[in-house]
Amino acid sequence: MCRKIMVTVQYFGVFKEILGVAKEEIDYKHCKNTVVLLAYLRKRSAVWSDTLAEEKIFRLVVNNQIIYKNVDLKNGDEIGILPPVTGG
Repeated sequence: MCRKIMVTVQYFGVFKEILGVAKEEIDYKHCKNTVVLLAYLRKRSAVWSDTLAEEKIFRLVVNNQIIYKNVDLKNGDEIGILPPVTGG
């Protein structure tokens, strides 16, 4: 059953700088999951599309859990988008 939901998306590291946003609430009118969320974000502009391209390396966190596959989203979920970690 589809319903309107609101989730919070937080951008970390270089994503915050490139995309120009640290945190936002996104309101949907349809059932959503992480794949649909990323597709929605990519449609915003060429910068968003390139930064969050499928072939790029980044991680999604849903409610403080790193996810490795598509996850259904619920009202109130918190999503983090993490850039790759580098070190030396």
